[in-house]
Amino acid sequence: MKKFLYLTVMALLIFSTQLFAAGQQDEKAVVEVTADEDAAIVTEAGSGDLKLIFWNGLTGSDGVTLDGIIENYTKKNTDVSVRVEKMEWSTYFDKLLTSLVSGNPPDLFLLHEFEIPQFASQGVLLDTSDFFKPVGPIDKKDFEPAYLKALEYEGGFYGVPLDRHGWGVVVNNKLFHAAGIDPTMVPKNEAEFIALAQKLTLDASGKNATQAGFDAKNVVQWGTHTSWLKPQFLTILWQNGGDWTDGKGNATLNTAAAKSSLQFLYDLIYKYHVAPIPAGFDGWQSFANDQVAIIPEGCWMFNFLEDNKMDYSVWEYPRIGKKQAAVWTSGHVFYMPAGLSGEKLAAAKDLINYMFNNTKEWATAGMPPASLSVRNSLDPAEVPIAVTYGKSFARQGRFDQGHVAITEIIDKGYMPELDACLNGLKTVDEALNDANDTVQSILDRGF
Repeated sequence: MKKFLYLTVMALLIFSTQLFAAGQQDEKAVVEVTADEDAAIVTEAGSGDLKLIFWNGLTGSDGVTLDGIIENYTKKNTDVSVRVEKMEWSTYFDKLLTSLVSGNPPDLFLLHEFEIPQFASQGVLLDTSDFFKPVGPIDKKDFEPAYLKALEYEGGFYGVPLDRHGWGVVVNNKLFHAAGIDPTMVPKNEAEFIALAQKLTLDASGKNATQAGFDAKNVVQWGTHTSWLKPQFLTILWQNGGDWTDGKGNATLNTAAAKSSLQFLYDLIYKYHVAPIPAGFDGWQSFANDQVAIIPEGCWMFNFLEDNKMDYSVWEYPRIGKKQAAVWTSGHVFYMPAGLSGEKLAAAKDLINYMFNNTKEWATAGMPPASLSVRNSLDPAEVPIAVTYGKSFARQGRFDQGHVAITEIIDKGYMPELDACLNGLKTVDEALNDANDTVQSILDRGF
């Protein structure tokens, strides 16, 4: 009951704030709000009388691929139409929470596997056990055991997996060849990665970061980029044998493993001068403009690479940490609200089954399908990221730990501190000590 009241109060506060803000806007202001980054991107598929509403955070080209699968579904099921509403993940969770608590949720929506405890603990998710054999058509043997375990919560089974996406590396072949370096030679450790990035970092005079007279204040080509810090930091942290919590109610962000992991990223910027300060730096466009040689990035970059006709190679994430192989992975997972029933429930389940059965097409957005049989059937010439990353995830992929307050832990706990550190506002120790204190205060609430 305490958990439910906490979530309800927070959702109502968000909801009332949104209503108040809407009430203060004139007609012109409303137009401006619908155009901002918080507004949903809406697409419609089909014209059937039975209308489903599907929410997700796939605002990039991967979302366009999923729209195509839905369009194909409505062509075969003419009695159904689907309204797809996409919004940035940063605002998506608050809006979804408000809709679930206020009793006006979408008919189906996407979350990630590590968010299950946060939502399932409130009783707002529909158990999806009946999608799987012996009741439903999907065979659980077609998934990694770790994935299935991530979908369990207090005796329930929540969600139907779409993919197993995650982290790896893309390299600019043009810049490697210009430096006389084979782009398929993956560094085996931290020292090799740094040495490679140094050779690929150039100042305005053409000197690389290993040469005398290199001007670190006038870099025109970066060896690498720190990219999205959550998967980047967690991957290295896990490789060093650490984590953000011990799973027993204790934050562990000020450990030696955490400090060495963040120090590596800090040193790329401030010691070796092979990566830019992240604030205001557009890694994707800089990569496309031949200004970055090595970009750690998620598989969702694939359409961007293809659309820009990039000459690139794909690596599994290299072994930076000193203890074990690991790489951050997650999963886009289909969910339905607990109160869904009748013909809408039947239609939503049918659409989810259709999308699950068409994940080979979803792989064209770079996403390794959750289904192992589909993942193993992919052609590396057609979807190199989905194949290379997918093999890495099967062997060394790791899911984040879930928690009933996981989005708060990430967005208000440790991510702001990591950003502050790499943007030169805090030392490594200051950032991690502050992150640890904040995360511990969240864990201590007990829920």
